[in-house]
Amino acid sequence: MSRTSRTQQEIRRFQEIRPIQIAELDLRGGETRLAPGPGSPPVTHGDVFVLVRSEGRPVGTVLGHVPQGADPEVVLAAAAREARLPADGGRPEPALPRPPRTSVIVATRERAGQLARALDSLLAQDHPDFEIVVVDNAPVTTGTRELVERKYAERVRYVSEPVPGLARAHNRGLAAADGEVLAFTDDDVVADSRWLTELTAPFTADPRLGCATGLILPARLRTPAQVLLESHGGFAKGFTARTYDPLSPPADEPLFPFTAGRFGSGANMAFRAGVLRAVGGFDPATGAGTRAKGGDDLYGFVRVLSQGHRLRYTPQALVWHHHRETWRDLENQAYGYGAGLTAYLTAILVRRPALLPALLVRLPRGLAYARTLTATSEGGTAGVPGEHGTRGHPWPRRLSRLQRRGMLYGPLGYAMARRALPREAR
Repeated sequence: MSRTSRTQQEIRRFQEIRPIQIAELDLRGGETRLAPGPGSPPVTHGDVFVLVRSEGRPVGTVLGHVPQGADPEVVLAAAAREARLPADGGRPEPALPRPPRTSVIVATRERAGQLARALDSLLAQDHPDFEIVVVDNAPVTTGTRELVERKYAERVRYVSEPVPGLARAHNRGLAAADGEVLAFTDDDVVADSRWLTELTAPFTADPRLGCATGLILPARLRTPAQVLLESHGGFAKGFTARTYDPLSPPADEPLFPFTAGRFGSGANMAFRAGVLRAVGGFDPATGAGTRAKGGDDLYGFVRVLSQGHRLRYTPQALVWHHHRETWRDLENQAYGYGAGLTAYLTAILVRRPALLPALLVRLPRGLAYARTLTATSEGGTAGVPGEHGTRGHPWPRRLSRLQRRGMLYGPLGYAMARRALPREAR
């Protein structure tokens, strides 16, 4: 079969993927409470992706099927019990320390409708002391400014960054923010009401903590692209909290810290402000909107870890992400992820050449890891057993090839993006 015919077959199979509903199921003692996901309609019959909470705390996800005429809550509660998720809500959780003053930075570009939804969820946070800074990146209209001034002027600060690039926008927010901790999220998320407190309280408890990341789950699984992405892991990193310490490298991460994608994603991350400023912020030649395509968040993680600071992943800090919706979106995303991966590694070596020996030692395993990243899911099904419940769908070879092409392009893309920067930014 020719490559063109295979791709057409993959697209036909892709188009057959059916939508999945989103719901939340809270287990409290012997009782259950089912609710639709944020912005979703009430659950009916069919496949349902369920976030299971124990006494309000996320503990896992399951995929259930509700037959026609059945009670969704009964069916999905049985699926959750069968999955044997850790039900730790029966014992009281230790009280979190008071989180530090925090600035939430949201970079956006010409998506006022999505931004409004994100800001509404951010303004509902239970964090005791925070501000919100919206960075309008390379605007071509006044829509974002008008939205903030009309609806959110008393609670949200608006700043503009005329040069396109996500890292440029984040650095602009870094310059404008006054928080001790800086939390970053995207304009296409809905934040859980405890997201900011759970993400930032660890900075009070651990003076060596430089960065924190949290859990990202799908807000919609309505299109084949959204279901396919989530069935292969999406952005989720599981439901087990973990601290990464460069002074005690994890034995199960032989490529540490260069597999930064395992630590979290830019839609749900926070940095101690002084630490992020000390490493120079994000590399402005990385990120969406530049020739490098991505990698700005990964660059930030590794720069902070390489300075001896800890990074903590906490699944209690939850945001719901609106995944891309079309096949073309997935093609662009696969290429961009590949490019961002090698672009960020190039950026690290350009700005921190002292890390070259450590990278060279890990290079053979790194190449094997890169092949695994783009090859193992081509012919089978995927998911995260026990922690992440979706039905597997074959990952199209077309998307794997695009990711590999992106990896080859990344260093060149970074070089071109860097060359386009003003001298002081380089």
